[in-house]
Amino acid sequence: METKTRILIADDHQLVIQGILCSLKEVGDFDIVTVNSCDAAFEVIKANRKTKPFDILFTDLSFDNITADAKLDGGEELIKAIRNNEIDIKIGVITGHSETNRVYNVIHNLNPNAYILKNNCDATELDFAVKKMLENQFYYTHEVHQKIMRRNIIQIQMDDVAIQILKELPNHPKIANLEGVILKGDGTAIKLRSIETKLANLRTDLNANNNTDLILKAKELGIID
Repeated sequence: METKTRILIADDHQLVIQGILCSLKEVGDFDIVTVNSCDAAFEVIKANRKTKPFDILFTDLSFDNITADAKLDGGEELIKAIRNNEIDIKIGVITGHSETNRVYNVIHNLNPNAYILKNNCDATELDFAVKKMLENQFYYTHEVHQKIMRRNIIQIQMDDVAIQILKELPNHPKIANLEGVILKGDGTAIKLRSIETKLANLRTDLNANNNTDLILKAKELGIID
């Protein structure tokens, strides 16, 4: 008798859980358990670890029902706990968080097997994600993949001078004030004209309309805090 793939779904919204359940039932015969908190998810995973281990966890990142005594206050903490305990389970994120910085940090730091946006979470998407995960591959929603690609390209283009300019720009009312503040690697100051040229290139690279827009986009991409 073929063993069913065991899937755990963690989300604090019952309608979301029902939607995921319906989509999964369309594409396969899975053994599915649902919980509405990260603490519950972690306890269920640990309790079944040696007897009936789960193959896949699908979790949101944000949980609105976090209480003061909760040990895990969100999806990131749940994933960290699983990693720290070396539990063998494929992890897929299903979330509404599409901010480039959040997406990049989750994928870069936590390495989930899948990252799916809730607005794309239909039966076809989940079927493809589950198959990829069970084959030890990774699956990211197209929009997420594009964001990561763009973030990586931008990161490659960023040098120390660019980072300095982006960090200092909000602190000075005039671009001219940056002269003497922005330094080369050897400690010498960069001339105003070179700073202006660098700024123009940065606006082009980040598709920014002006310097204010440039800072907002740099923050959204996680280049600066």
